[in-house]
Amino acid sequence: MNTESYDRAKQVQQFDDSKTGVKGLVDSGITTIPRFFIHPPETLSDIKQNSTTRPDAQLIPTIDLSDLRPSIVEKIARASRDLGFFQIVNHGIEPEILERLIGAIKGFHEQPPEIKAPVYCREMNRGVSFFSNVDLFRSKAASWRDTLQVKLGPTMPGLDKIPDICRNELVEWNQNVTKLGELLMELLCEGLGVDKERLKQMKFPEGRTMVAHYYPYCPQPDLTVGIASHTDPGLLTILLQDQRGGLQVKYGEEWVDVKPVPGALVINIGDIFQIISNDEYKSVEHRVFANASQEPRISIAVFFNSSDRDSLFGPLSELISTEKPAHFRQFTYTDYMRRFFTKELDGKSLANYYRLSGTTEQSKHDNINTM
Repeated sequence: MNTESYDRAKQVQQFDDSKTGVKGLVDSGITTIPRFFIHPPETLSDIKQNSTTRPDAQLIPTIDLSDLRPSIVEKIARASRDLGFFQIVNHGIEPEILERLIGAIKGFHEQPPEIKAPVYCREMNRGVSFFSNVDLFRSKAASWRDTLQVKLGPTMPGLDKIPDICRNELVEWNQNVTKLGELLMELLCEGLGVDKERLKQMKFPEGRTMVAHYYPYCPQPDLTVGIASHTDPGLLTILLQDQRGGLQVKYGEEWVDVKPVPGALVINIGDIFQIISNDEYKSVEHRVFANASQEPRISIAVFFNSSDRDSLFGPLSELISTEKPAHFRQFTYTDYMRRFFTKELDGKSLANYYRLSGTTEQSKHDNINTM
């Protein structure tokens, strides 16, 4: 490979200027991926080492929300402390709504390039934007996916700004996911022993952003990833994934598959929840493989963040004591999100940046087998 003639910055800029995303590359008939998508050997070797992948699909629990509330609280709190991930069923959103949403997102991404191009944008404060790799110009290597991002709250963009092909489905999804997010916050608060309205008072249900990922076929899936290992910066994430799989969660030094469960939604704790819970709940690394299938993989995540950008955030006062002092310093949400959008998705939790010296995250991996 002639390294002297390779201008990475130019290649990345040309890709971004095309406004066609990864799907545009696939549609062009490529059989090898562009060099800036190839990940370093240490990343690829970790993916290839099957010995580090734990096949135990039961490790990530599926929790029935039609159960008795005390039982739900106990199960959700345990999963959030030990794993940072769980799936939920009987959550009140009809399977038909989920299927329609997946179909609408697939439809958006498979429109002709000239229809998607006007929405292509890297301004993260826009209500609706289509792009490939949020950290394209900051990462060491790009990942094999395209994304439609929509700010759902505090207020949705004007309906005319939302692509017609998925407009009704997104409005319906926003209504349902907002209610579900509020319920989950109540349950997670109860699991911490604090007032169930605590997170609502801090305006966490209001700041909602949806990212709808499209993972097209990758001709060299062993050289890149769908999403690199990372943690989510927000409070919690509600994820709808199709039945193709590919999502993995880090557990100790192993990777665990999050097997698709029909009708289920995947829930994970974000960095800000680990901070305000004072390390009670865990935000853990997760990743997605590049898609080796001819059929695309679709996933739709909603991130919940506080709409209060100026107040100070840190561990909840109710969770601080002489026995367990604060593990994190305080900060404003504006500073917090600015730091997220100036770093690459590199597996490093924002919680570590705000961690006070002398405090460590206690591992609870030893008691996981009792679940």
